[in-house]
Amino acid sequence: MALITYLTTIKFGFGEIAGIEADLAGLGVRKPLIIADKGVVAAGLIAGVQGQSATLQAAPVFDATPTNPTEEAVEAALALYRQHGCDGLVAIGGGSPIDLAKGVALLASHDGPLESYAAILGGIPKITASVVPVIAVPTTSGTGSEVGRAALITLKDGRKLGFISPHLIPRLAICDPELTLGLPAWLTAATGMDAVTHCIETYLSPRENPPAEAIALDGLKRAIAFIEHAVKDGSDREARKEMMMAALQGGMTFQKGLGAVHALSHPLGGLKEVSLHHGTLNAVLLPAVLRFNEPEAKTKYAEIRRTLGLAPETDLAAWIAGLVNRLGMPASLSQMGLPHAVIPAIAEAAVKDHSSATNPRAASAGDYAAMLEASF
Repeated sequence: MALITYLTTIKFGFGEIAGIEADLAGLGVRKPLIIADKGVVAAGLIAGVQGQSATLQAAPVFDATPTNPTEEAVEAALALYRQHGCDGLVAIGGGSPIDLAKGVALLASHDGPLESYAAILGGIPKITASVVPVIAVPTTSGTGSEVGRAALITLKDGRKLGFISPHLIPRLAICDPELTLGLPAWLTAATGMDAVTHCIETYLSPRENPPAEAIALDGLKRAIAFIEHAVKDGSDREARKEMMMAALQGGMTFQKGLGAVHALSHPLGGLKEVSLHHGTLNAVLLPAVLRFNEPEAKTKYAEIRRTLGLAPETDLAAWIAGLVNRLGMPASLSQMGLPHAVIPAIAEAAVKDHSSATNPRAASAGDYAAMLEASF
């Protein structure tokens, strides 16, 4: 039997943010906490969203979300939530504020510690429907966290763990491409490659879910068709709309599970020695992982080539590497500043990551180390 569940309420289109006051009322949220980061605030996006809602104009704002959400930030935002007697959350930004909001929503309704709800530690069944409501307002096109059932949070001991439950999916996703028009080219590329990676990895996952696979292929086709346009001209409204849809579709397929790219990028993102952007990591790691997985997924690789209009003999890993190069992104982990000495520890952590279980080809710590070396 295949268990297939879709998903949440999504409002998609230019100008959809204008209805957020009614959306809050519809969920019974009268005193929300806004979760954001300093970049989103500096870009004027928080003020713009607040201008659409009297309720949000009076709402407290937590803007200290780190690039990779941490347990400490969850606790700080939770303290603000409780201080103001809040009853819901509005997450505005990329995947980091949205994931942080999920962590706050969890601990606002469940006893701690946060670690006890981690997927690899048996926490999935402990998360109940009492999670407080979250409205997700993405301002990037990449993570898919606005419809994702997972939050990735780095604990105080440095482990970056996944917290997974259908109850963590935001109650409402407001996907307004207008909010992405000012996104810098580098961030457009990095988040766009995150969406590409999500679509590829979920499609290749061995779990049975044909509807999700169809969505993943459609999302991949959109992302590949429009990512270079969006990077070259951030004001291209069609490209921005299509990239936001591709990111949304990548997130809609998460229940199939991800794979080795994310098994590696999760612990890499938890490093304290260097701050590594998740989408950029995925772009750099994807070619090596594609080479590793191809022997176990030849039929699906052929379907990806057909979907993208590539010749049957195309080396998919090399083609992706060429795309990353055209987007002006780093070509290696060393260019991103990764210390070579961490490779053995990251390889060991990747084996234990929840995404490793749904990679199409079983990978050992040695295999992960080889993929890291190939990407270095």
